[in-house]
Amino acid sequence: MKITVGIPAFNEEKNIGQIISNVKKITDSIIVCDDGSNDSTKKIVKQLGVKLISHSENKGYGAAINSLFLEAKELGSDVFVTFDADGQHRVKDISTVTKPIIENEADLVIGSRFLNTKSEDMPNYRKAGIKFITKVTNLSIKEKLTDSQSGFRAYSKKALEEIIPSDEGMGVSTEILIKANNMGLSVAEVPIKVNYQGETSTHDPVSHATSVILSTIKFTSIHNPLKFYGIPGIIILIIGL
Repeated sequence: MKITVGIPAFNEEKNIGQIISNVKKITDSIIVCDDGSNDSTKKIVKQLGVKLISHSENKGYGAAINSLFLEAKELGSDVFVTFDADGQHRVKDISTVTKPIIENEADLVIGSRFLNTKSEDMPNYRKAGIKFITKVTNLSIKEKLTDSQSGFRAYSKKALEEIIPSDEGMGVSTEILIKANNMGLSVAEVPIKVNYQGETSTHDPVSHATSVILSTIKFTSIHNPLKFYGIPGIIILIIGL
Protein backbone atom coordinates (compact mmCIF):
# COMPACT_ATOMS: atom_id res chain seq x y z
CA MET A 1 0.00 0.00 0.00
CA LYS A 2 1.46 3.31 -1.11
CA ILE A 3 1.24 6.06 1.52
CA THR A 4 2.09 9.52 0.22
CA VAL A 5 2.67 12.48 2.52
CA GLY A 6 2.01 15.95 1.09
CA ILE A 7 3.49 18.99 2.82
CA PRO A 8 2.37 22.54 1.93
CA ALA A 9 5.16 24.97 2.79
CA PHE A 10 5.59 28.73 2.80
CA ASN A 11 8.79 30.15 4.34
CA GLU A 12 9.40 27.05 6.46
CA GLU A 13 13.20 26.83 6.31
CA LYS A 14 13.29 26.44 10.10
CA ASN A 15 11.34 23.17 10.17
CA ILE A 16 11.09 21.64 6.70
CA GLY A 17 14.40 19.75 6.71
CA GLN A 18 13.78 17.94 9.99
CA ILE A 19 10.17 17.17 9.06
CA ILE A 20 11.15 15.58 5.74
CA SER A 21 13.91 13.55 7.41
CA ASN A 22 11.44 12.22 9.97
CA VAL A 23 8.73 11.45 7.40
CA LYS A 24 11.27 9.48 5.35
CA LYS A 25 11.37 6.96 8.20
CA ILE A 26 7.72 6.12 7.39
CA THR A 27 7.51 6.50 3.61
CA ASP A 28 9.69 7.51 0.69
CA SER A 29 6.69 8.95 -1.16
CA ILE A 30 6.83 12.60 -0.10
CA ILE A 31 5.63 15.69 -1.95
CA VAL A 32 6.39 19.26 -0.88
CA CYS A 33 4.56 22.20 -2.42
CA ASP A 34 6.64 25.34 -1.98
CA ASP A 35 4.04 28.11 -2.20
CA GLY A 36 6.27 30.96 -3.35
CA SER A 37 8.63 31.03 -0.38
CA ASN A 38 11.26 33.76 -0.29
CA ASP A 39 13.58 31.95 2.12
CA SER A 40 15.60 28.73 1.75
CA THR A 41 12.63 26.33 1.85
CA LYS A 42 12.87 25.31 -1.81
CA LYS A 43 16.65 24.86 -1.64
CA ILE A 44 16.42 22.59 1.41
CA VAL A 45 13.71 20.44 -0.19
CA LYS A 46 15.79 19.99 -3.36
CA GLN A 47 18.81 18.95 -1.31
CA LEU A 48 16.76 16.26 0.43
CA GLY A 49 15.72 14.75 -2.89
CA VAL A 50 11.94 14.58 -2.49
CA LYS A 51 9.29 15.53 -5.03
CA LEU A 52 8.98 19.33 -5.20
CA ILE A 53 6.13 21.39 -6.62
CA SER A 54 7.06 25.05 -6.81
CA HIS A 55 4.65 27.98 -7.13
CA SER A 56 6.26 31.07 -8.62
CA GLU A 57 4.34 33.24 -6.15
CA ASN A 58 2.42 32.78 -2.91
CA LYS A 59 -1.03 31.58 -3.99
CA GLY A 60 -2.40 30.47 -0.64
CA TYR A 61 -2.81 27.34 1.48
CA GLY A 62 -5.70 26.02 -0.60
CA ALA A 63 -3.73 26.35 -3.84
CA ALA A 64 -0.88 24.35 -2.29
CA ILE A 65 -3.31 21.64 -1.15
CA ASN A 66 -4.80 21.45 -4.65
CA SER A 67 -1.33 21.01 -6.20
CA LEU A 68 -0.53 18.26 -3.70
CA PHE A 69 -3.83 16.47 -4.44
CA LEU A 70 -3.13 16.48 -8.18
CA GLU A 71 0.41 15.15 -7.76
CA ALA A 72 -0.69 12.44 -5.30
CA LYS A 73 -3.23 11.24 -7.88
CA GLU A 74 -0.52 11.11 -10.54
CA LEU A 75 1.63 8.99 -8.22
CA GLY A 76 -1.21 6.48 -7.75
CA SER A 77 -1.28 6.89 -3.97
CA ASP A 78 -3.47 4.50 -1.96
CA VAL A 79 -3.44 6.77 1.10
CA PHE A 80 -2.68 10.49 0.97
CA VAL A 81 -1.71 12.42 4.10
CA THR A 82 -1.51 16.20 4.39
CA PHE A 83 1.01 17.27 7.01
CA ASP A 84 1.79 20.86 8.03
CA ALA A 85 5.34 22.19 7.75
CA ASP A 86 5.26 24.46 10.81
CA GLY A 87 6.56 21.87 13.26
CA GLN A 88 3.30 21.41 15.19
CA HIS A 89 2.50 17.86 14.09
CA ARG A 90 4.22 14.69 15.28
CA VAL A 91 5.36 12.35 12.53
CA LYS A 92 4.58 9.33 14.71
CA ASP A 93 0.88 10.32 14.59
CA ILE A 94 0.78 9.57 10.86
CA SER A 95 0.14 5.92 11.66
CA THR A 96 -2.79 6.96 13.87
CA VAL A 97 -4.35 9.09 11.14
CA THR A 98 -3.88 6.52 8.38
CA LYS A 99 -5.10 3.49 10.36
CA PRO A 100 -8.87 3.98 9.70
CA ILE A 101 -8.11 4.37 5.97
CA ILE A 102 -5.97 1.25 5.81
CA GLU A 103 -8.63 -0.74 7.70
CA ASN A 104 -11.38 0.57 5.36
CA GLU A 105 -13.21 2.30 8.18
CA ALA A 106 -13.23 5.81 6.65
CA ASP A 107 -12.50 7.74 3.46
CA LEU A 108 -11.26 10.89 5.17
CA VAL A 109 -9.65 11.03 8.60
CA ILE A 110 -8.96 14.21 10.56
CA GLY A 111 -6.29 14.43 13.23
CA SER A 112 -8.22 16.30 15.93
CA ARG A 113 -6.51 18.53 18.47
CA PHE A 114 -9.58 18.42 20.72
CA LEU A 115 -10.62 14.77 20.68
CA ASN A 116 -9.70 13.16 24.01
CA THR A 117 -7.41 16.09 24.81
CA LYS A 118 -7.81 19.65 26.03
CA SER A 119 -4.95 21.15 23.95
CA GLU A 120 -3.87 23.12 26.99
CA ASP A 121 -0.78 24.50 25.22
CA MET A 122 -2.85 26.05 22.43
CA PRO A 123 -3.27 29.84 22.71
CA ASN A 124 -6.79 30.61 23.96
CA TYR A 125 -7.65 32.89 21.02
CA ARG A 126 -6.81 30.10 18.56
CA LYS A 127 -8.73 27.52 20.53
CA ALA A 128 -11.84 29.74 20.62
CA GLY A 129 -11.52 30.58 16.93
CA ILE A 130 -11.14 26.96 15.80
CA LYS A 131 -14.09 25.82 17.91
CA PHE A 132 -16.27 28.61 16.51
CA ILE A 133 -15.30 27.82 12.91
CA THR A 134 -15.95 24.11 13.56
CA LYS A 135 -19.46 24.90 14.82
CA VAL A 136 -20.11 26.90 11.64
CA THR A 137 -18.76 24.04 9.50
CA ASN A 138 -20.87 21.48 11.34
CA LEU A 139 -24.00 23.28 10.16
CA SER A 140 -23.21 22.14 6.61
CA ILE A 141 -22.16 18.52 7.16
CA LYS A 142 -23.61 15.34 8.63
CA GLU A 143 -20.77 14.42 10.99
CA LYS A 144 -20.32 16.59 14.07
CA LEU A 145 -16.62 17.24 14.22
CA THR A 146 -14.40 18.64 16.96
CA ASP A 147 -11.67 20.09 14.72
CA SER A 148 -12.71 20.99 11.19
CA GLN A 149 -9.59 23.09 10.59
CA SER A 150 -6.87 20.56 11.28
CA GLY A 151 -4.45 20.32 8.36
CA PHE A 152 -3.33 16.87 9.48
CA ARG A 153 -5.59 14.57 7.44
CA ALA A 154 -5.57 11.27 5.60
CA TYR A 155 -7.52 10.48 2.43
CA SER A 156 -8.41 7.16 0.86
CA LYS A 157 -7.75 6.55 -2.83
CA LYS A 158 -11.47 7.06 -3.47
CA ALA A 159 -11.51 10.41 -1.67
CA LEU A 160 -8.34 11.50 -3.43
CA GLU A 161 -9.84 10.74 -6.84
CA GLU A 162 -13.26 12.28 -6.20
CA ILE A 163 -12.48 15.45 -4.24
CA ILE A 164 -11.18 18.37 -6.29
CA PRO A 165 -10.30 21.35 -4.03
CA SER A 166 -10.76 24.78 -5.60
CA ASP A 167 -10.58 27.33 -2.76
CA GLU A 168 -7.10 28.91 -2.74
CA GLY A 169 -7.24 30.16 0.84
CA MET A 170 -7.73 28.69 4.31
CA GLY A 171 -11.34 27.89 3.45
CA VAL A 172 -10.16 24.79 1.57
CA SER A 173 -10.38 22.71 4.78
CA THR A 174 -14.11 23.43 5.03
CA GLU A 175 -14.63 23.06 1.28
CA ILE A 176 -13.19 19.54 1.33
CA LEU A 177 -15.46 18.52 4.21
CA ILE A 178 -18.59 19.85 2.50
CA LYS A 179 -17.69 18.08 -0.75
CA ALA A 180 -16.90 14.83 1.08
CA ASN A 181 -20.25 15.05 2.86
CA ASN A 182 -22.17 15.60 -0.37
CA MET A 183 -20.33 12.72 -2.07
CA GLY A 184 -21.30 10.36 0.73
CA LEU A 185 -17.69 9.77 1.80
CA SER A 186 -17.23 8.64 5.39
CA VAL A 187 -15.37 11.04 7.68
CA ALA A 188 -13.76 10.17 11.00
CA GLU A 189 -11.59 11.86 13.61
CA VAL A 190 -8.69 10.48 15.62
CA PRO A 191 -6.87 12.22 18.49
CA ILE A 192 -3.45 13.74 17.88
CA LYS A 193 -1.07 15.77 20.02
CA VAL A 194 0.33 19.06 18.81
CA ASN A 195 3.39 21.07 19.76
CA TYR A 196 2.66 24.74 20.46
CA GLN A 197 6.01 25.72 21.90
CA GLY A 198 6.63 29.10 20.36
CA GLU A 199 4.11 30.60 17.93
CA THR A 200 4.50 28.23 15.04
CA SER A 201 1.40 29.16 13.06
CA THR A 202 1.92 31.68 10.25
CA HIS A 203 -1.82 32.26 9.64
CA ASP A 204 -3.55 35.42 10.83
CA PRO A 205 -6.53 34.25 12.96
CA VAL A 206 -8.90 37.01 11.79
CA SER A 207 -8.28 36.48 8.07
CA HIS A 208 -8.40 32.71 8.64
CA ALA A 209 -11.82 32.88 10.29
CA THR A 210 -13.17 35.28 7.67
CA SER A 211 -11.92 33.09 4.81
CA VAL A 212 -13.45 29.95 6.31
CA ILE A 213 -16.84 31.52 7.04
CA LEU A 214 -17.09 33.00 3.54
CA SER A 215 -16.10 29.65 2.03
CA THR A 216 -18.69 27.84 4.14
CA ILE A 217 -21.39 30.20 2.91
CA LYS A 218 -20.24 29.85 -0.71
CA PHE A 219 -19.99 26.07 -0.81
CA THR A 220 -23.19 25.57 1.20
CA SER A 221 -25.09 27.71 -1.30
CA ILE A 222 -23.61 25.71 -4.21
CA HIS A 223 -23.91 22.18 -2.83
CA ASN A 224 -26.90 22.57 -0.48
CA PRO A 225 -29.09 25.25 -2.12
CA LEU A 226 -32.28 23.97 -0.46
CA LYS A 227 -30.77 24.39 3.00
CA PHE A 228 -29.10 27.70 2.15
CA TYR A 229 -32.07 29.39 0.49
CA GLY A 230 -34.98 27.31 1.81
CA ILE A 231 -34.57 27.82 5.57
CA PRO A 232 -34.20 31.64 5.37
CA GLY A 233 -37.09 31.69 2.89
CA ILE A 234 -39.37 29.80 5.27
CA ILE A 235 -38.40 32.12 8.14
CA ILE A 236 -39.14 35.21 6.02
CA LEU A 237 -42.45 33.68 4.90
CA ILE A 238 -43.47 33.03 8.53
CA ILE A 239 -42.55 36.59 9.50
CA GLY A 240 -44.48 37.90 6.49
CA LEU A 241 -47.59 35.89 7.39
